[in-house]
Amino acid sequence: MYAVGIDVSKGKSTIAVINIHGEIIYEPFEIIHDQNGFNDLLLKLEKLNKSETKILMEATGHYHLSILNFLLQNDYFVCVENALVIKKYCDVDLRKVKNDKKDSLKLAVYCSEKWYKLKKYQLSNEIREQLLFLSRQYSEYISIQTKLKVQLTNLIDQTFPGIKEIVNAESRYQLLLDIYEIYSYPTKVLEQDKTVFIDNIENLAQKYKHKVGRIIGEQIYEMAPTVTTSIPYNESLQLTITSCIILLRDSIKITNDLISRMDELAKQLDEYEIVKNMTGVGEKTRARLIAEIGDIRRFKNANCLIAYCGIDTPPYQSGMFNATNRHITKRGNKYLRKVGYEVMKSIKSSRPQKDNSVYLFILKKEAEGKPKKVAKVAGLNKFLRIYYARVKELYKNDSDNED
Repeated sequence: MYAVGIDVSKGKSTIAVINIHGEIIYEPFEIIHDQNGFNDLLLKLEKLNKSETKILMEATGHYHLSILNFLLQNDYFVCVENALVIKKYCDVDLRKVKNDKKDSLKLAVYCSEKWYKLKKYQLSNEIREQLLFLSRQYSEYISIQTKLKVQLTNLIDQTFPGIKEIVNAESRYQLLLDIYEIYSYPTKVLEQDKTVFIDNIENLAQKYKHKVGRIIGEQIYEMAPTVTTSIPYNESLQLTITSCIILLRDSIKITNDLISRMDELAKQLDEYEIVKNMTGVGEKTRARLIAEIGDIRRFKNANCLIAYCGIDTPPYQSGMFNATNRHITKRGNKYLRKVGYEVMKSIKSSRPQKDNSVYLFILKKEAEGKPKKVAKVAGLNKFLRIYYARVKELYKNDSDNED
């Protein structure tokens, strides 16, 4: 039996092969992540018995995907292990040596020692792969969008403080962008006749079907003479404001398009209707929730899903000591934790019917004196257990019907 350890880097990999007794078959060698490099690897692997060969690599973001897909296409047993598990395994050595050759050998040794416990990597179906990819892209663009919003807020605080509160930016952000792009400084407001200014604001508001355009226009015009700015108006300032607004509009459009596409894909999955009808799950969270959880059948039970989310609190006991105040691990899927927390905030703010078990559970934890964030995390724990039970039952029924 042969254990193959692959240490993946950006654009290349270092590979070591040993047998089950620890004897080195191939000294560590490097390949480039191109067709020639993969063919060289395949030539070496073909000299081994495929049915007696297992390959191990650690998850490295997206760097390992090309070589992983190549090996799976050639029907090899490949295990992709969590990077933290490998790090903990390698940390047992007293002398710390870190280089690609040593790492590939350590991976091969791990593969040999855990031979019977390794699980073959299973590709998700194409829809789930696309969903997960779009979900991660959405998170990146939201991060960019948040930075741009902070930048715009800083500009407003220096040039026209108070306008965000008048427009009510939380529910009318697009209207704020339109108004601020044209009237970025109090003098720009006062240059116009009051009636003309109010009519302009009302026209901008009607574009988004807001019926408070005249009220907003009057309040801005009355506030303009009293505003104190901290920087003078000039062309450089206007260029910065316009550029920030253009980027913000683009990022908002991109995130909306991504969510729409994700929703189209998620509708093709069996669990879509179940997730859609769960309290607190909205248009911007349902597809992301499905994407980040993935195929529920890969989890043995609900506890595995909780651990995957990183909100589990494993026991800590030693001798007579038994810890009771434990923190969540945060070792799971951070994207799932984020979208799950958004769902909890939605449940709490919408105040659903009194018979909603997740909402009541959050209230119960708050009544026990738990901080609001802790209560929401506890609610997320319960929510995921309900999610697991409902979706697992769906697939179980589908399987029974097929039989």
